[in-house]
Amino acid sequence: MKALCNLLVKSAILLNYPAKDAGDVVSALGDRLLAAGLVKDSFVQAALTREQSMPTGMPLNGKINAAIPHTDVEHVLKPGVAMATLTHPVIFHNMASPEDTVEVKLVFLLALDQPKAQIEMLQEIAGVLQNPSLIETLMNINSPDELIATLKNKAG
Repeated sequence: MKALCNLLVKSAILLNYPAKDAGDVVSALGDRLLAAGLVKDSFVQAALTREQSMPTGMPLNGKINAAIPHTDVEHVLKPGVAMATLTHPVIFHNMASPEDTVEVKLVFLLALDQPKAQIEMLQEIAGVLQNPSLIETLMNINSPDELIATLKNKAG
């Protein structure tokens, strides 16, 4: 979980975000990464386009489902991860069976500049997502500092 802690962009953590839909949350997170100077202007549209053809919704074992939208490395200037907890679920399509939908309340938007880094980051986030008590904790956090500290603590 160390890479996730190191790449999480404090200014791109949206807690209790009232997203209208999946596109809204991806755009809001992508705009934060753009403002932080980590991605190109093309990033948000590329992430939205990729989500249509290769969805990232993940049904989890607990009450909270997640999505991990991302796009190709050419839209990224420097690596970073944006994250949102949502006040109410929005619909993403399921990564395993795209015709199915998933109600998502936790979103990690990846901006990675190496293809290999994407696989490693997805594995780290999967580790977070396989821990229902950690997800529950993250959903109830009210400050980006507290969220980063919680993840660092779990990373050991």
